[in-house]
Amino acid sequence: MKWLLALMTVVTLQAANATNYVQGQHYVELDYPVRTNNPDKVEVVELFWYGCPHCFRLEPGVEAWKAGIAEDVDFQQIPAVLGRSWEPHARAFWVATATGVLEQTHQAFFNAIHLDKKRMVSEGELKRFFAAYGVSEAQFDQHYRGFATESRLKQTESRINSYGIQGVPAFIVNGKYRVSASSAGGEQALFDVINFLIEKERGA
Repeated sequence: MKWLLALMTVVTLQAANATNYVQGQHYVELDYPVRTNNPDKVEVVELFWYGCPHCFRLEPGVEAWKAGIAEDVDFQQIPAVLGRSWEPHARAFWVATATGVLEQTHQAFFNAIHLDKKRMVSEGELKRFFAAYGVSEAQFDQHYRGFATESRLKQTESRINSYGIQGVPAFIVNGKYRVSASSAGGEQALFDVINFLIEKERGA
């Protein structure tokens, strides 16, 4: 009898702690779903800007959450361009991606802006930054305004319009749901809502 009471207590506590996340309050369902890259996985996209202080503060949480995601989740970070000053940072992200140094430069680029108070917008400044990670001027020039980077910028613009993004950081789950820390109710709640939506998509 005691084990039954204990089991009932656990179930009751789990039910009490369960959170019902509400569409329109904790997240927004897009009017028109956006096609994802891999239909066999649940896609989670973060739109960010290196110059955004909120994105900078959120990055450790993103890294911690990313470390625990399952194999059926496809997580992507995409630099948004919502203003002219954002474009050099987006181009820098794609240079890092193309040259294979993104893992080393991602946090360092955030730190250069928010801790070292550098603007990181001129090509000369960016070349010096990437040189420290073994990227030559020729490599930088090849990718900074290269065809692949231009294509990615255009693709990102299209996705931002489809997602209805007006600010960052913003997360899109499986091309269907838009979530932010403000809508979710804080940083920890943000990842809880994202995980909730991942589970929702797994059961779809």
